Amino acid sequence: MHVHSRGTEKTGEWEMLPDVCLLHIFKYLSDGDRSKAALVCHHWHSIMRLPCLWRYRSFYFSGRLSKFKQSEYLAAVGYVDNLGVFLEGLEVTVCPPRSTVLAQRLHATLCGLLNALVRVKAPLKSLSILRLELDRSSWGQGLRNVVVDKLIYFLMRGASRLTNICLNGIRIGAEPGLDLISAIIQSQRSLSPLCGLSSLDLRGFFSVTVPNDLNLRIPHILQQLQGLTHLGLSYSCLSDELLLALNQSSSARRSGYGGGGNVLTRLSLCCTQNEPHQQALCGYSWATLVSSCPDLEVNLTVDQVINTEQLAGILLPEIPLVTYNMTAFYSADENWRAKPLLRNLLPCYRRSLQNLMLDLSNHNESLDDELLELIDACECLVDLRVWAYLDVQTVGRLLHIRLTKKMSLNKIRVKIYTMMENIEEQEDQLKEVLSPFCYPPELQFMAVVCPFI
Repeated sequence: MHVHSRGTEKTGEWEMLPDVCLLHIFKYLSDGDRSKAALVCHHWHSIMRLPCLWRYRSFYFSGRLSKFKQSEYLAAVGYVDNLGVFLEGLEVTVCPPRSTVLAQRLHATLCGLLNALVRVKAPLKSLSILRLELDRSSWGQGLRNVVVDKLIYFLMRGASRLTNICLNGIRIGAEPGLDLISAIIQSQRSLSPLCGLSSLDLRGFFSVTVPNDLNLRIPHILQQLQGLTHLGLSYSCLSDELLLALNQSSSARRSGYGGGGNVLTRLSLCCTQNEPHQQALCGYSWATLVSSCPDLEVNLTVDQVINTEQLAGILLPEIPLVTYNMTAFYSADENWRAKPLLRNLLPCYRRSLQNLMLDLSNHNESLDDELLELIDACECLVDLRVWAYLDVQTVGRLLHIRLTKKMSLNKIRVKIYTMMENIEEQEDQLKEVLSPFCYPPELQFMAVVCPFI
């Protein structure tokens, strides 16, 4: 940037910034602001064309029109046509349509985007399509089939470099869903060993209405995925047959590559109340999978499932559980208590559990002692987040455990729910409890009082 004065040229402060600083600033600008910044000078224009600014992109599609913004279709397709040759990571989040009109617009935008990606041969390494929810009636069978066919077309023609695929929340029927996974497998086979898929997230992939654990095609097809180190699934897909299939696939990879082939190291599971989750699994199946994948870590998210018997069937001691994330809102019925979970089930993972996140509306049940005993028992805990009805003094007891015993627990976030609207008194109590403590620099600590809404 130059300022002319009396025939002399002076350099502005912005032009003195190193390119690395300009790049860091430009990353935070919107597309419109980047276009304006590119017009400032030739130097900024050349920097704005550097690939590192355009490698990652996220879109949010709602299907709604606005007279103040460019249509979602034109924005997405225009971006890919102009800058798709640089694109390595793409995330598309969809607002599930409530009407046929919105579904039609979303269909046109998604299909146009996928066609453009194939047309410009975008070098995508990571693709996420989230919350499509194709099982909604607003899609209709015709639009639903076209969207699935277009995804298959893209996977066969434009997925040559993909290593990470996330199709979380697509909510597709079993048969078209398996056809889609088969397209992923076929695409990867045609490229192997030049390229391989390392991460596949299928949580919320299938429709919630079908007990997918009974579908024997799922284990057969997932067994054919080669080179996966991370797999995400809904718990409704889990079965003994699937665990044994994953074991056989990992064993084959290890033996086929002289013991050095990629094997599964992370399995992310999501169990929700509105999906089938009552299937009975055998601990032996888990133990067999762990024997072929000795570094396997399981991350489990549980949403609104708190029934003790159901949780006991899910939380088998053979699981190498590393992360447990639970959201639960339950009644006063004895079968819907959290104490058995904290006392009996989670302590089984005291040697493996590293991340514990609990969001509990336990207004009829005190969990302070059980929670502290669990934290004290866990030997590897590094990240703790608790949202619950707790006594303010519990936070002080928790900090005492951290400072005297749990040196690896360096991230603690506590939200104390209360039924009172005026929380000033409890906030003063919390400040008084925390005042004697000196936090080590590595500890990230937060504790707040929050009215429960």
